[in-house]
Amino acid sequence: MKLLVSITAILAVLLLLSPVSADHHVGDQKAVLITGATTGIGRVTAEQLAAAGFFVYAGARKDADLDELNKIDNMMAVRIDVTKQEQIDAAVKLIKEQGRGLWGLVNNAGVNVVAPMIEAKESDFDFLFDVNVFGVFRVTKAFAPMIIESKGRIVNISSISGVLSGGGYGMYAGSKHALEAMTDALADELSDFGVHVSAVNPGNFASEIGLTRCKRLLEDKSAGDWGLFEDRRQEMLSDCKERLDAGVKNEGTPPDAVARAVEQALFGENPRDRYLVVPRQVEAGWTIAKAIEEMLALNVGHEYSYTRDEIFQLIDAMWPYASGEKSWDDPEDETEMTMFMEAWMERQASEKD
Repeated sequence: MKLLVSITAILAVLLLLSPVSADHHVGDQKAVLITGATTGIGRVTAEQLAAAGFFVYAGARKDADLDELNKIDNMMAVRIDVTKQEQIDAAVKLIKEQGRGLWGLVNNAGVNVVAPMIEAKESDFDFLFDVNVFGVFRVTKAFAPMIIESKGRIVNISSISGVLSGGGYGMYAGSKHALEAMTDALADELSDFGVHVSAVNPGNFASEIGLTRCKRLLEDKSAGDWGLFEDRRQEMLSDCKERLDAGVKNEGTPPDAVARAVEQALFGENPRDRYLVVPRQVEAGWTIAKAIEEMLALNVGHEYSYTRDEIFQLIDAMWPYASGEKSWDDPEDETEMTMFMEAWMERQASEKD
């Protein structure tokens, strides 16, 4: 049923995030590793989970950040640069030695690079995918045995850019589109081992990822102009200077809602496959509209197109699963949905027979 995830994502924004039951805090203290826990979504999530009574292994790269994270109760800083396999292996060894096991992994570390596709540097592509894609691959592969042993959870921090894309954002959106596909595959592969995998898709919350991108852009003395897009680069440079002067507090809404979604995905009784979390209605609109636009574009203009009524029939059938009224994990519900999907997908084949 994981092949239905992309359609389920269209419905997910309509659901409210339910609070995590206090019962999940009872018993052995569950441990979670969060990569990129120094700032932004990673830092807020780490602090909220630690305050809720969970034990957090907080990934960071710099000594000063490690020292600061170690001062927080229920938290241990772990040196992890997701591009360095030796640091990942050392983190696995350290966490095993702690003896708590590992219930959850939050792949949060990420970077952002912006440039028009025909002017982008290959080195920027390499840098961005090394962190956002291969970093997730390395860390997940290394810690998967511990997560499987605990029958725990994996949460990948994607983005609304996993659905959207636009001028200048092809590289970044490409990395998040890749992460969406990886999440679906991993969810399917690990479901038989009792591990649930979710993607959290944040919108434009306050974060240092944009400021870091701006610093890199302003400091890159080797960067040439963007040719046909040079006016856009100059506008971006001016905008970056203003943003850096204003600081992260002026970047937008703090990502507390994203942290709550991560907690729900990690510890909620019925975790979802996707969590769309945005600070403004318009961002939900952009994302949902794009997903629907792509679905409709795939549906029209060929002999196997579904009618409008059949599309809504599918949505109505999936709605109880997206809303939590029914569960893919319930054998009766799964059988019911499987029978519906087989009939729905083979509609034209049946007509030809």
